Amino acid sequence: MIFEDRVDAGRRLARALEPLRERDVVVLGLPRGGVPVAAEVAGALRAPLDVCLVRKLGVPFLPEVAMGAIAEDGARVINDEVVRRVRVGDGEVAEVESAERVELARRAGEYRGERTRISVAGRTVLVVDDGIATGATARAACRSARARGAARVVLAVPVAPLDGAARVGDDADAFVCPHTPADFAAVGQFYRDFAPTTDAEVIACLEHGTSHEVTIPAGDAELAGELSVPPGASGVVVFAHGSGSGRHSPRNRFVAEALNHSGLGTLLFDLLTAEEEHDRTNVFDIGLLARRLTTATAWLPTDLPVGYFGASTGAAAALWAAAEPQQRERIAAIVSRGGRPDLADHRLGQVTAPTLLIVGGNDPQVIELNRMAQQSLRRPSELTLIPGATHLFEEPGALSEVAELARDWFLTHFTGSFTGSAPDAPHPPDASPGNASAG
Repeated sequence: MIFEDRVDAGRRLARALEPLRERDVVVLGLPRGGVPVAAEVAGALRAPLDVCLVRKLGVPFLPEVAMGAIAEDGARVINDEVVRRVRVGDGEVAEVESAERVELARRAGEYRGERTRISVAGRTVLVVDDGIATGATARAACRSARARGAARVVLAVPVAPLDGAARVGDDADAFVCPHTPADFAAVGQFYRDFAPTTDAEVIACLEHGTSHEVTIPAGDAELAGELSVPPGASGVVVFAHGSGSGRHSPRNRFVAEALNHSGLGTLLFDLLTAEEEHDRTNVFDIGLLARRLTTATAWLPTDLPVGYFGASTGAAAALWAAAEPQQRERIAAIVSRGGRPDLADHRLGQVTAPTLLIVGGNDPQVIELNRMAQQSLRRPSELTLIPGATHLFEEPGALSEVAELARDWFLTHFTGSFTGSAPDAPHPPDASPGNASAG
């Protein structure tokens, strides 16, 4: 097996990792060459992407020979056999390590900039590189993830020696590698294009990553979220999910990915804390949900136009929040997916943002509620039915159509000049490429 380049390797590796799609996964790429591979994996799995900074510890007089590796958080791997063979003293090892830690700090500042590290606590972490030879840097990265509280660590690479898993040992809970040739000599021999990855390419991959974890203070509560703002974004869409945990909703994540592909920023966040969500009355407390949404909007670290995408009771919260006097100038557009806009009640008449109501054609009760709500909306509004779709839009092609409608609505009202030429929406989580556009 020969890979064209690191992008091709990442796509092939992603297929081997398909069972982890839509799970609570964080992908950590090893700079520099592992980051383009990791970016493809993160995109395919719809998982957040970050770097795990590692540095090889080269023998002082033979720097190409690894005597170990270090990673962030103090993680360290030393190859005692190499150290003994080349007769390197503890002081020399410490001197090399000190210099490499300075380089780790430099790269952290350059690669992440103002972005905070993505939390891995309690989550499955995919450590990704473009291949392993000795395995020292990969092992250091796995130890770093473990030290940060990862629940499970999976090392994934496109190519490794036949005994790659043994070289990693128990530093990873699982090892995934689609190609383990017996004639392995070096990682580069299995790539047609193995040109060095630059710092600029690493930064570009991270800037186009799916999301960055954020925490939004809301009074006594702290709301967890994921923010993604592609370079040159024309606006940011804030998602409001009635059941509280909007950032884990596979439907919301699917629509958010379609918007990101079209150059729109997104904020997926939880309107309720885990404790609050257990009390079902909070799900229907539209005033509370709207206040949380208003708080999140004010928190946004951007002056771009803002849109709301609401589902279920979250749609009512979006309309309620948009009706607030301080919000009317900032909220440029609203989309409701299978929502309950009627629960916004008398606030509907105070909404000034253009509103698109999307309902499944086989969801008669919600259709009627949306029709009644539309009559109270003063500004331009549209009610669009997805033929054959039920309340959760689980039918083939239904969610793709929702994503395309939402994308077009936001682009039109954010820029005022959209002509319908944005990229196609991606395939939904459980749709095959052959039926993704049906319905």
